[in-house]
Amino acid sequence: MKIYTKTGDNGTTSLIGGQRVSKDDVRLEAYGTIDELNSFLGLLRSKTKNEHIKSMIFDIQNTLFAVGAHLATDKKSTAIGKYAMIEDEKIAFLEAKIDEFQNCLPKLTNFIIYGEDEISAICHCCRAIARRAERYIIAVNQVDKVDDNVMRYINRLSDFLFVLARVYTKNAGGEDFFWEK
Repeated sequence: MKIYTKTGDNGTTSLIGGQRVSKDDVRLEAYGTIDELNSFLGLLRSKTKNEHIKSMIFDIQNTLFAVGAHLATDKKSTAIGKYAMIEDEKIAFLEAKIDEFQNCLPKLTNFIIYGEDEISAICHCCRAIARRAERYIIAVNQVDKVDDNVMRYINRLSDFLFVLARVYTKNAGGEDFFWEK
């Protein structure tokens, strides 16, 4: 398989189902941002030594491919494949991990200034990209219905990454820096 097809040289690309759309279509912004998030999660996974967290990140990366497939499907001509659906269990898993991690962290009293250590800073970069992806997904939903679980999953994922950043800071012996009003 060749990596280049030349079919996008005119500024368009195909959705799943065959519809050609402009490369600046909001759906491409959404799934392109999911791809960017997935890339940064790969960086995060490469930096962590904790095998359990590596496994969680890998599962999240795999799930993000399903999110991307969901967003890339032309729902007018093609049904969303089962492979592109986000199960309730994926959301429940993130919620359980958020609760578990938060139970071992000090209570927040203010906004955090990011960058205590490299890995927590990467988590915050991932979190910010997830929030941007969420905004694009909401924009897509206004023109082409997105499954609620896709939106819920990305929302929880950004919360998970926020808490994971705090866990990394704590485990590195650091503490959160708080914004001083």
